[in-house]
Formats: sequence, C-alpha cells, structure tokens
Amino acid sequence: MNQRIKLNGKLKTYLRWPIILTFMLICMNISIYFVSRNAGLIMSVYVVIYLIISIGLYYYKRPSILSELVRYAADYGQVQKQLLKELSIPYAVLDAEGRLLWGNNEFLDLIENEKIAKKSITNIFPTITKGAFPNIESDEEIHIQHRECNYRIVLRKVIAESFQANDSWDNDTDIEADGMNDKNALIAMYVYDETEIISYIKEIKEQRLIVGLLYIDNYEEALESIDEVRRSLLIALVDRKINKYMQNIDAIIKKLEKDKYIILFKQKYLAQLQTNKFSILDEVRAINIGNDMAVTLSIGLGINADTYLTGYEYARAAIDLALGRGGDQAVVKDSERILYYGGKSIQVEKSTRVKARVKAHALKELVEAKEKVVIMGHSIGDVDCFGASIGIYRIARTLGKKAHIVINEVTKSVRPIMNRFVNNPDYEEDMFLNGQKAMDIVDNNTLLIIVDVNRPSYTECEELLSLTKTIVILDHHRQCSEAVENAVLSYIEPYASSTCEMVAEVLQYIGEGLKLKQAESDAMYAGIIIDTNNFLNKTGVRTFEAAAFLRRSGADVTRIRKVFRSDVDDYKARADAMARSEIFLEHYAFAICSSDSLDSPTIVAAQIANELLDITNIKASFVLTEFNNKIYISARSIDELNVQVVMEKLGGGGHQSVAGAQLTDTTIEEARNMVKEVLETMKMEGDL
Repeated sequence: MNQRIKLNGKLKTYLRWPIILTFMLICMNISIYFVSRNAGLIMSVYVVIYLIISIGLYYYKRPSILSELVRYAADYGQVQKQLLKELSIPYAVLDAEGRLLWGNNEFLDLIENEKIAKKSITNIFPTITKGAFPNIESDEEIHIQHRECNYRIVLRKVIAESFQANDSWDNDTDIEADGMNDKNALIAMYVYDETEIISYIKEIKEQRLIVGLLYIDNYEEALESIDEVRRSLLIALVDRKINKYMQNIDAIIKKLEKDKYIILFKQKYLAQLQTNKFSILDEVRAINIGNDMAVTLSIGLGINADTYLTGYEYARAAIDLALGRGGDQAVVKDSERILYYGGKSIQVEKSTRVKARVKAHALKELVEAKEKVVIMGHSIGDVDCFGASIGIYRIARTLGKKAHIVINEVTKSVRPIMNRFVNNPDYEEDMFLNGQKAMDIVDNNTLLIIVDVNRPSYTECEELLSLTKTIVILDHHRQCSEAVENAVLSYIEPYASSTCEMVAEVLQYIGEGLKLKQAESDAMYAGIIIDTNNFLNKTGVRTFEAAAFLRRSGADVTRIRKVFRSDVDDYKARADAMARSEIFLEHYAFAICSSDSLDSPTIVAAQIANELLDITNIKASFVLTEFNNKIYISARSIDELNVQVVMEKLGGGGHQSVAGAQLTDTTIEEARNMVKEVLETMKMEGDL
C-alpha cells in the first residue's frame, strides 16, 4: 500500500533536498578543477560518495517514512472523529433530501429517535424542510423550539467532490451510496442551545423601566359638576383608584400637579395592561358620587427607548397624542410604532373659550409677522374645509396680508359656494391657486395654514410643508401617528363639530376691525351644517354660539339650503345605494355608491351614510365608493360605536361619529371585506 502512496507538495521537496544539493557540490567540484587538478579529483570522490549515500538513504528510508505518515494520518483521523463524536455542540450531517447520515453523541441525545431522523430530519424539527436548505454561497439560520428549549440551527452546504460509497464516518455508521445526490451535496447541521441567552434577554427586557404620564382630562369640569362638599371625596376616590391600579403593577407614581401624574414600572407589566386594555380608564370613568360629568383619564407611555430621557420624550409625545385625540384613552409609543387603547367615550365639550382666545392671539401675531399667507385644506375638499379657508382668508386680509387658498380639484358641493368668490371684484383674481402655482410662491416668509386636516398625506399639496418653516394647523379631527412636524401653532379640538366652528370662534378674538362679508358667512355656516348633518351630530353649546355669530354676520339659511339641493343623478344614486344596502352583524349597514355620472361621489357617499343611520337598530353605517383610482370609505355612527377606531385600523381617521379612510390598490369588494373583518375582530375582542 505504501508503494501506491505518492508524496506531493512541501514534504516531497523536503525529502529530495540532499539530492538537489548534490548539483551544487558538482558545480563546486568543477570550480576546484580550475584551481587544482588534484584537489578536484579528491573533491570528485567525496561528491560521488555523497550522491550514492543520498540516493541510497532516500530510497531506503522512503518506505519507513511513508509508513509513519500513514500511521500518523490514521491516528489523526481517529482523533478527529473521536473529537467530533464527543463534541459538546450537537452536530450532524444530512443528505440533500434532508435524511440524517451521521450525528455526534450530543445530537443523537437531543433527537432521541435516530431512526425517524434517518427518514427525514423534518420528522424531528418540522420547520427544517428541504426548502429551508442553504445554497453554497451562504449559511441558513433557523430558530426553533424543541422540548421547551430554544435552539439556533445553522445549516451549511458542503460539496464532497470525491465521496466514495464505502467510506464511513465511524465504524458504527452506515452511509448508503443512494443517499448521495445533488452533485454530492451534504448539509452540515450545527445546533446551538440559546435557551439561557433568550431567558437573560427576556429578563433584561422585562426589567426595563417604562416612563409614563397620566393626566385627568376634565379635572376642573368634573369638580364643577358636583356639590362643593363632595369635591374632595371625588378627588380622593380618583386618586385612590389610580394608586391602587398602579400598585398592582409595582409602579412608582408621583403626582406632579393636581391633575397630572408621572409613573414608572417594569416593562414586564406592559402586557398585563394591554391585555386588560388599560382598565383604569373604565374604573375611573365609573366613579359616580353625584357628579354629572364622568372623570376621564389620558395615559401616555414611552417604551423601548435607549435612554430614560428618550423614554420620557416618547411618553410626552404619547400623552400629547392622547389629548389631541380627545382624551379618555391610552397611547403607547414605541419609536415609530404607536398603539391606541380606549377612546370610546364621547369627548365632552369645554364650556370655556379661553383656549380659543389664546390661539387667536397667537395666530394674529404669526400672520402679522409674515409677508403672505397660504391656506390649504385636505384633498377633494368639502364645504367645511372651504368655509374654514375662507374664514382664515378674511383674517389675513383684515391684517393687511396677501392671502391665497390652495384648491386643486373643486368638488360639486363646493362649486356653488366658490362661484360667489370667483370673478367677484371684492376678491383678488389669484385668491385661489392650484398646488403647482402655490409651490412657486411659498418661501420662508410665508405662513402656511392647514385647515380641516392634520395628516400631511391628506393635504392638497404635501410638498408645501417642506417649503416653509412656519406652519399652523386648525382641525377638529383626532390626531393619529402621522402628523405635521414642527408646526409652530397647533389648534386641534376633537370635540368641535367642525373646523368652521373653531375658525368662527377665532374670528371673534382677532380684533374689532374684522367684519365678515355675506358670502364668507354663508360659506362658514354651510360648513357647520354639512359637518353636523343639519345640527344633528356633535353639536354643543359652542356650535350654536358659532352659528349665531355667523348669522349675525349675514349668513342666510334659506340661501344655503338652496345651494345644497341635490340634482337628479345624485338623488338616484342615493336611492339606488340605499336599495342595495346590506346589514352586517345585525347592526352595521353597508352600501356601495356608484361613481358613474357623479361629479363628487365621495360627497354623495357621505350623504348615504348619514341616511342609513335613520334605520332602526343601525349602530353604524359604512358606504364605499371608487373615485380617482382610490376606494373611499365614509363611516358614520350616532353614539354606540366609535367609527374613528374602525377607520384608523384601515389607515384612516376622523371622529367618534364621523370618520373615513382612503384605500389604494384594492377593489370595493376587498375594501368591504376588510371593514367587516375589523368589525368581527373587534366583536371577538369585546370592543363592540
């Protein structure tokens, strides 16, 4: 066998060095001949003797050297096999079909049933299928659970170029030749136990401190609704409920002000709060010792922050969002991801108008500080959006500033009101601009005022937001995770019936020199009528006060009613949609509004949704229509379902009783099924 073994590489060169050096001695011998012939003869004798000895030793010792090499290689291979077999990390070799060929002791102890593993490793680890095998360029990692332990499995593809069928990994393992295919591919499988690491990671994560803020939304209003002698008792009961709830999660709670708390607790309790959906909101709301107004809370939590300061900033952003959405809810902010809980109760209107006065003065200062004002609403603007824009336009003109209103597409409902301003000598020709022209005039010396929307993607021209640093927002929709960044003034009141109501209040605090024209009063009054469905939805004392102010300013109800009369096509579309409506889960009406022959199908859809609420036992209505390659959903309710929560799950938003959503890359049927799935999920979770 030794004769068949060939030496290669460095070992072969090393053994032949004595022979190679003989040629150097011959050259030396020739050189000596030129110096002395006798010395050359003597040197030749020694060179011949050296050459004979070298060749003799090379051929004589070669078999013994090869034998030692073979013996060493065999011993080394046995050591390798033994080490691999007794390796503390489970290791195995699979064929290309996923059959176990060989496994070390640790691996066999792990799987226990070697027989079924030889049929397929999937029988032991179901997640390891042939489709999960790696390619030659990269390894594949799979995380699995097996017998209450967590493992990380690394699969590596190995190509055996000259694998012989009679080779074996050890004396006890048989590898059949028919198991080798896929060009002699083998799968090396390494199994790492990461149970302990995962448990430590989980423990570290659970021990993280969460920073939270808890505010009482209506502290002053709730106290005013009860006898003075009971006020201290109401405060004590609320405080006791809050502290007892926080004790259950081992939280540190500190009262910052009479109606504000800061809380700290371990992250492991967050799942408990989310499971019971922050039941403290319902517990505090249920407190009743004769108070006419229920006490509501807002909670903001910041989680998974790198530092405590960042966590506190997350909590601040979360509580601002909770308050901006109307209160009585909890908001959990995790970097860019935001979760909402609660928010089912109706936001109570605040009787005081102090906030409106403060915002009006701030708006006045901003308008006076800029050269021009650009007003923008949401895309496919409605009457409320247009009326609010007109009100802001009057403020800017009263303060002597150039003003423009951005409108890209004039809807059928807005056109009759807008026609009173177009070609009117009382108004500039460039009063209305499209988005492209507005981009040419907006600069850092421009005040951009956004009305009736607080989501950048829903505005008429989102590009304007990046062209100026001075942005003001006036809106009555609940805030969501998508918000306009760095607004210098934000006046968002979800309790308001419409943006026109908010602007009407602001107008009264701008100054004595402001006087609305008749067309402007009509536009704003019309906005309130549309958004309240003729003063049926979300109307409060301040709604009627705003309407009274507009009536005193010249708004004519009869003239507005004539403007809102429907044409025959709209009436037929409403009748057809009502006739083909369906009832889902006994209390939810669905209808589809055809956009054929309609100039403003979204407006007609909103009207249909309002009319469906007049049906007995209907808690909410959802009307879908297709317009401009989008599916628009109009959602309405009276007081039994928060449709804003439903629409928010589809990427939309709005109010508790009036909401909507816009869907792209979907059909009407798919959109309707999506709404139904949301309702079914909410019913299963107890939210309906």
